Amino acid sequence: MKCKINRNAAKVMKTMLENEDAEGQMLRVIVTENHGDHAHYALTYGVPTEHDEIVTTDKGIDVLLDKREALLDGVWIQFFYVPEPGFEIINPSKGDHNHF
Repeated sequence: MKCKINRNAAKVMKTMLENEDAEGQMLRVIVTENHGDHAHYALTYGVPTEHDEIVTTDKGIDVLLDKREALLDGVWIQFFYVPEPGFEIINPSKGDHNHF
């Protein structure tokens, strides 16, 4: 499985992992809604299970992805500061119709 993040997302994700709420956990991308040809994603905390793959991004952040969910393979996590600060998670390999 593959996961890519932008530089802004790496900075924010590192800060999230330093939070005491994240102690002993990793960041996980989940599919919140599946519409067949596209999905909606969320970023949450979790611990690895037998169904997860730990994917090390090109920015050195490890992310948990459930191997059973095809829409997670190839996700791109981005963080933008404008117009409002927030994450955008898309999957260009699945048609780029995805939302966060």
